[in-house]
Amino acid sequence: MNQHAHSAFIWSVAELLRGDYKQSDYGKVILPFTVLRRLDCVLEPTKAAVLAEFEKKQRAGVNPEPFLLRKSGHTFYNTSPMDMRVLLGDADHIAQNITSYVQDFSPAVRDVFEHFEFQAQIDRLSKTKLLYQVAEKFANIELHPNHVSNAQMGHVFEELIRKFAELSNETAGEHFTPREVIRLMVNLIFIEDDEILSRPGVVRTIYDPTAGTGGMLSVAGEYLSEHNPQARLTVSGQELNPESYAICKADMLIKGQDVTNIAFGNTLSDDGHAHSHFDYMLSNPPFGVEWKKVEKEVRKEHEQQGFNGRFGPGLPRVSDGSMLFLLHLLSKMRPASEGGSRFGIVLNGAPLFTGGAGSGESEIRRYILENDLCEAIVGLPTDMFYNTGISTYVWIVSNRKPTARKGKVQLIDASDSWQKMRKSLGSKRKELSDDHIDQITRLFGDFIEAERDGKPISRIFRNEDFGYRTITVERPLRDVDGKLTLGERGKLKGKQQPDSTLRDAENVPLSEDVEAYFKREVLPHAPDAWIDHEKTKVGYEIPFNRHFYVFQPPRPLEKIDVELKLTTDRILHMIKRLTT
Repeated sequence: MNQHAHSAFIWSVAELLRGDYKQSDYGKVILPFTVLRRLDCVLEPTKAAVLAEFEKKQRAGVNPEPFLLRKSGHTFYNTSPMDMRVLLGDADHIAQNITSYVQDFSPAVRDVFEHFEFQAQIDRLSKTKLLYQVAEKFANIELHPNHVSNAQMGHVFEELIRKFAELSNETAGEHFTPREVIRLMVNLIFIEDDEILSRPGVVRTIYDPTAGTGGMLSVAGEYLSEHNPQARLTVSGQELNPESYAICKADMLIKGQDVTNIAFGNTLSDDGHAHSHFDYMLSNPPFGVEWKKVEKEVRKEHEQQGFNGRFGPGLPRVSDGSMLFLLHLLSKMRPASEGGSRFGIVLNGAPLFTGGAGSGESEIRRYILENDLCEAIVGLPTDMFYNTGISTYVWIVSNRKPTARKGKVQLIDASDSWQKMRKSLGSKRKELSDDHIDQITRLFGDFIEAERDGKPISRIFRNEDFGYRTITVERPLRDVDGKLTLGERGKLKGKQQPDSTLRDAENVPLSEDVEAYFKREVLPHAPDAWIDHEKTKVGYEIPFNRHFYVFQPPRPLEKIDVELKLTTDRILHMIKRLTT
């Protein structure tokens, strides 16, 4: 069977669950049982050797774990004399035996089943008299590596995850990023390193702080193995949702990867990879989700550790924590002197421009741009994600820019690069084709400005083009007779007083001289105005859409008049027919 046939056959177990389970709960049974059967098949060839070694080491009073791992030939093992087919021989005790079998796995695997809350599903299936039938169905599915390779099994499992996500649309987007978006991001972070990644035996690390079901890490691994089978990618990640965490670890186990680097918990308040740095990183953090729950820990780190912690540049408003993940990834970059890092992160439009000069958001943008860390920002089409139709942007950030990119930022407008899906999935109605991904990747890799159909689709700017100074323009306070009011005490004594009701602010581009701007734009309209230089602040914003706006002149009035007359005549004709 091919992978589609395998996943369809496995999902047919849902027929047994119909009526006793809601559709959105099918995955809670099918996913952990798929993992159980796969691990059961993988361990089968070495099971006898592992059991013999276990008994031997128990008699010797030695910690058996390292020996059992060596005998199993994998990163996990099971010390139960049972397997899934043996379990079926005792129908009366099927629930107890499955529980015992799962408990005899090594700790990393037990952790997966605990976060799946598998015991609750065993109890539920047992009460509905379905447990034996479900176990029998899975025991008869051939998932041995000789029949289904790690790569094929990974695709089967991802297809099952996708089916599960489709049936749980209300939350799917939180833990599941569309595969074609991941492929684009993976292409963008790897494209400039193709030569290095092609070397035999190259080893690289990749990290996702919002790992979800592990899609980003999986696609990155596939990319590298396709381009260089001898390369090795060590994956790390962290996930907050227990079920997604279990799926992610299970996916890694199924593909034969080490799962010890997948941490559980909230990345912002409890960093599962403290003091670690990585070559590459990917993330799709939640959009517009407040961070009030972790505010105490985040503010404490910001105030006490400053730039020695993760949040030194500034804190965004509590209503949207996505920029905290941006800061978190910056802190995980390998120093440039040790080879540096590159990462891709999906954000909504707010981080581009929210917050004026001096705000937390502006200070974060300032830190990234003044330290020359942003390589490119790619604007994606709307309706690309399962739980939101809003515009989204992929930021590519690196502390090892190629010489041509130094001091510059590339903006790519890919909002028109999409094809309509045959069937919508939640808010997702559009997708990127392979050609679209190739075109966007080429624009980035070639680092060129480009147009399509007379509209710009790639533009290159200097970092400072996004910076500005907010100057405070004061006007003098006057009495009822129009005379200047002078200060009577302190440092303002004898000086003209500012009138707060006439106070104004102006944003002056960093590339422009403030005094020249003031003389040209302000003084002709307010000759008595002055700048309060003590209040001047530097800000940064990236008005993405403005840079791709193409003015379309309105239609000639004559043409509009003709259309209006035709419409009016048609309405009058219809009224006339009704009254005759």
